[in-house]
Amino acid sequence: MEKITILLVDDHKLIRDSWSFILNSDDRFEVVDSTGSGEEAVEISRNTRPDIVLMDVNMSPMNGFDATKQIRKLSPGSRVIGVSMHSMPAYAKRLIQLGAMGYVTKNSSKEEMIHAIIEVYNGKKYICEEVKNILAQQEIQDEPGQPDMNNLSRRELDIIQFIKDGFSSKEIAVKLDISLKTVEVHRYNILKKLNLRNTASLVNFINAHGL
Repeated sequence: MEKITILLVDDHKLIRDSWSFILNSDDRFEVVDSTGSGEEAVEISRNTRPDIVLMDVNMSPMNGFDATKQIRKLSPGSRVIGVSMHSMPAYAKRLIQLGAMGYVTKNSSKEEMIHAIIEVYNGKKYICEEVKNILAQQEIQDEPGQPDMNNLSRRELDIIQFIKDGFSSKEIAVKLDISLKTVEVHRYNILKKLNLRNTASLVNFINAHGL
């Protein structure tokens, strides 16, 4: 049986080494390369055309969303599985929209990761159990007017992360290389989409949902 070739992309070397050891210990897989850079991941994918790319979502300067988009253009045969510390369905939804075939969190088991690789290699989409359970819970609890993180764009999710970390609008503008006015527009849209009145209620919402 021909081995499934895999590219590992994560900005933590220990994680790359762990995945590599686990996957290369299985006769079905061959890790052909690994990198901690989104830019390098795009180049490697273009040159080696791996069957599967395990893509860390949270990297910089090129994050997993942008790297996925580029890989889908330059190596369309490579199937991307997003890997993230975030279990928010909005992240999974955004990545799938950009062309990824799967999404697992770093809480996923080794068995689930391997299952995701096999499913995606066979042309199926795969969302991990953790995210699916959150989606199911949201459907059960959904009420009109309830805040819904899935309505937020990736940029708005980025800004929420900075707000959580205590950055001011001016500091966020510098970090994201956008204007102060743009940050304020995003903040306004976030409050509107989440049905919240002010920044204090947003911070409470972030803390309450463990974001």
